[in-house]
Amino acid sequence: MPRILLVDDHPVIRRGLRQILSEGIAGCEIAEAEDARAALTTLGAGHWEVVVLDLTMPGRSGIDLLAELKHRYPRLPVLVLSVQPEEHYALRSLRAGAAGYLSKDVAPDELVTAVTKVIAGGRYITEWLADRLAELVAGRPVDEPHELLSDREFDIFRAIAAGKPVDEIAREMHLSAKTVSTYRTRMLDKLGVSNDAEVMRYAHARHIM
Repeated sequence: MPRILLVDDHPVIRRGLRQILSEGIAGCEIAEAEDARAALTTLGAGHWEVVVLDLTMPGRSGIDLLAELKHRYPRLPVLVLSVQPEEHYALRSLRAGAAGYLSKDVAPDELVTAVTKVIAGGRYITEWLADRLAELVAGRPVDEPHELLSDREFDIFRAIAAGKPVDEIAREMHLSAKTVSTYRTRMLDKLGVSNDAEVMRYAHARHIM
């Protein structure tokens, strides 16, 4: 009986995922968590075969949670299911230990296939992601400066692009304002921009929000 944990802050999304997986995977047991804290509590209370994880949640980022999950439970497969485009988060997710990455606009059958595959110990890689991995293996350089950002720098980049000030970002990420400012400085340098307005223009031009 596969045990699946759904981590997403939207109840309607969780309900839809539960229905799809219940109908597609016979006998599965499904639990839900609305944020990182609830996810860690639930995982600590029993054995699970897979976590289906959203990346965009209030407070702690999904990438940050993914890294902790792989540290605590290295053999637990995590399938990322996100509204964020593959080109912005798929590689970051795999580097953090994800067993696969899917956008939320996939067909229900594809979700069932992906979950079934990672439960069995495999990885679920889309055609786009497979091509990008092949390019990296072949030594193709990154296409855009934001691909050079660390996961934390990228989270702060997106927060600033959304118009959030440093103090708000610090509260949401449970960091000090000084730490956020340090990451911000590194991020500006890597992107080749000098202020928040230029960060917003950079993100808008590449549809990164």
